[in-house]
Amino acid sequence: ILVDEARTPLIISGPAEESTDKYYKAYEISKKMKGRRITEKDEVDAKYKEIDLSEGYDYLADEKAKSISLTETGEEKAAQLFGIDNLHEMETIEYRHHILQALKAQEFFVIDVDYVIRDKQVIIVDEFTGRMMPGRRWSDGLHQAVEAKEGIKIERENQTLATITFQNYFRLYDKLSGMTGTAVTEETEFKQIYDLNCIVIPTNKQLQRINYPDAIYKSLNGKYKAIVAEIEELHKEGRPVLVGTISIEKSELLSRMLTQKGIKHQVLNAKYHDREAHIIAQAGRYKAVTIATNMAGRGTDIVLGGNAEFLAKTIVDEKINNPDDENERNELTEKFITQFRQKVKEEQSQVLEVGGLHVIGTERHESRRIDNQLRGRQGRQGDPGSSRFYVSLEDDLMRLFASDRIIGMMDRFGMEEDQVLEAPILSRALENAQKRVEGHNFEIRKHLLEFDDVMNKQREVIYNMRRDILESSNIKNLVLEAIDETVRAAVQQYLFVGTEEEKWDFEGLHVYLKAKFNFDIANLHDKFKDMSQDDVNTFLIEHMMKHYEQRETEIGTEHLRYLEKMLFLNTIDAKWKDHLYAMDQLKEGVGLRSYGQRNPLIEYKKEGFEMFQMMYSSINQEVAEIIFKIQPVDRSSSRPRGVFSALPKKLVHDEVSGMADARRQAAASGPAPASQTPSATTPATSPVRSSGPKVGRNDPCPCGSGRKYKKCCGQ
Repeated sequence: ILVDEARTPLIISGPAEESTDKYYKAYEISKKMKGRRITEKDEVDAKYKEIDLSEGYDYLADEKAKSISLTETGEEKAAQLFGIDNLHEMETIEYRHHILQALKAQEFFVIDVDYVIRDKQVIIVDEFTGRMMPGRRWSDGLHQAVEAKEGIKIERENQTLATITFQNYFRLYDKLSGMTGTAVTEETEFKQIYDLNCIVIPTNKQLQRINYPDAIYKSLNGKYKAIVAEIEELHKEGRPVLVGTISIEKSELLSRMLTQKGIKHQVLNAKYHDREAHIIAQAGRYKAVTIATNMAGRGTDIVLGGNAEFLAKTIVDEKINNPDDENERNELTEKFITQFRQKVKEEQSQVLEVGGLHVIGTERHESRRIDNQLRGRQGRQGDPGSSRFYVSLEDDLMRLFASDRIIGMMDRFGMEEDQVLEAPILSRALENAQKRVEGHNFEIRKHLLEFDDVMNKQREVIYNMRRDILESSNIKNLVLEAIDETVRAAVQQYLFVGTEEEKWDFEGLHVYLKAKFNFDIANLHDKFKDMSQDDVNTFLIEHMMKHYEQRETEIGTEHLRYLEKMLFLNTIDAKWKDHLYAMDQLKEGVGLRSYGQRNPLIEYKKEGFEMFQMMYSSINQEVAEIIFKIQPVDRSSSRPRGVFSALPKKLVHDEVSGMADARRQAAASGPAPASQTPSATTPATSPVRSSGPKVGRNDPCPCGSGRKYKKCCGQ
């Protein structure tokens, strides 16, 4: 969790109101586009040979980064197929997002490797453990793109409500510690990120395992033939064999090859996860052959000779007459355990004589830690055992990260498909390739953390504010501060923008206060001329406070306190959700600033801070606005929640706004005004209507500034 999963942030999400048809359309368009897969070597060669990799293609798929980039031809083709002019307008940018996700699903996400289909649902398979992760979904529409690819029902896209990286989540704890057998390879990261030291504890008993050098082949076909041949030979000797694969697809391929050879075996992968404990418990039996994904790589001891308790349980489940009779079950279990203990003991002696458990790795994982976990299944507690990894030049790790020296060396040797090469220099080269991958993944995690540290500061402010409101029974002072801040900001914006009175926008301030707070200052123009900015602020704030006291009398002190608390909480939630989306959009595009010789992280910090300030101010503004617009209801009702019949619909969080709403939020220079549509639960006797003029968000602002309402008084 601290390392492997730290590349993916923790996200709490809610459903967004968006049509799912566009995902099917994006997938259909993606099938009509011509792509080219490129590796790091291709990019280097293209640079020196001055070759345009994009020529003749609609998109490029970078296997190492798992990213898609559209070419100019591809941009035009996608826009044409979508029936739009281009993919870069504010109204059409989401089309570009959907086509990129559809192409990513098509190029990089493979069934029975990255996911499985269960009950007409796409379920993610954990790349590190090989286990299914029901309930988890890829974000940013990627999961929907995979569903469209598989032709199954598309669930609506979720929008982020809260997010935090694993690193910052675990930093919230005062103390952090852990125990594992494979942490040494990541000790630098533990120190840099978590300030944790790694201490190696000596083994309880001396190791007797033998780790053979890697067997390297030119092709996948030659490698798998050699694996099957070794399994066949060991099976004849009686040695138990555990074969580790990196995906369901590879485990089933090997299973078919062994079946053709007539070798009995067990398969353990995400499809058969319910039999995991039983399969692993018997993987150490005489002549046992077990093919497993990374599920078998951790957390389970393989006992040489088998496990008497599990053998007994299996027989009892078959023979018991009444499954609900616990006494009968316990008696039968004890009886069979006694019988199997002797059998297991005999088998254990046989297995020890032939050399213990042998582990075969069908390819190197991108992390040395995962390989070490697989190796650690044998030779436990002083038992004998051995392991060997098989590698081919067609493995993903070798294609993407291995140096050209290895490939060149095998070509010079003129190796055939089924010819093996074992050499310490090649094993070291493989280890270096893994180190490169680990370094690459560490940079991804560090980069993610640097950007999340910016959000972390903002998160602390918002969460502390929210917690204070939740724990407080009276937040009147917060509301008064919100009113004070809103008035001062309005005066600063409309009146004292310059030293000359001609530059004052008195009419704009009048329209703003009338629309937002139903406060008319039409007759105060001359009075303000002789006042300083502080005097104007004081005058308006005093009048607003009197207005607020009237509101308190109309609504009732108890009801207003309750309303203020719920109003603040709902507004914080809504604004924070939109802010998270806007920050995600900023993070996606800020990388391009590097072309202008600007540091993307610094740019992200600077603009993120400005956006946070705007969001924070908009919370106060919206709370103040609704407090003055809310209408009292019949107080004969004994339930205080009756006050909420006047709340705007946007504060009801049964569902959250989708991408379109968030995009409009990002496009405007300030938050959108609260909708005046009453909630679905609003009694017909107490409708709420704005006392200010009804102005569309894209209409010219009535203040006469010439700007759109949403970018002026509608902020």
